[in-house]
Amino acid sequence: MILVTVGTTDFDALIEAIDRLAPTLGEEVVAQIGQGAYEPRQVAEWFRLAPTLAPYYDRARLVVSHGGLATLMEVLRRGGRLVGVSNPDRYDRHQEELLSYLDEAGHLIWCRDLGQLAAAIAEASRRTFVPYEPPPCTIHQVIREYLQQQRGAAGALPAME
Repeated sequence: MILVTVGTTDFDALIEAIDRLAPTLGEEVVAQIGQGAYEPRQVAEWFRLAPTLAPYYDRARLVVSHGGLATLMEVLRRGGRLVGVSNPDRYDRHQEELLSYLDEAGHLIWCRDLGQLAAAIAEASRRTFVPYEPPPCTIHQVIREYLQQQRGAAGALPAME
């Protein structure tokens, strides 16, 4: 099964593209369409939102997703095959930067043009991806260092529990 997800907003262009492709893909396609106006006719199942996409991720052989950080990280942490598509309607184009980085690192296929979606899906089906490993979290060290600097500048601060 191929799962297509656009998150909580809308990305009608992606949903329309997958709806056109669905009959040619040879497998079930399920689409989460968010707040989009376009309602697909060719996919096996579609819905707007769900409390969690985990059951769909578990069933999916491949996920085609908008470039939202939360969705991308959720799929990559689960070890899923992923095609990411940046939504050009987003105001700051941040999805392109994120997808470019993840594509270059070998974690996903970045589909830059919906006209190439079928080719991106085919490539994702063949490719061996580099497993995503989250970078180590060091925010606690940054906070500790900051507090130690503040203690030195202002005298002793009360102990933190």
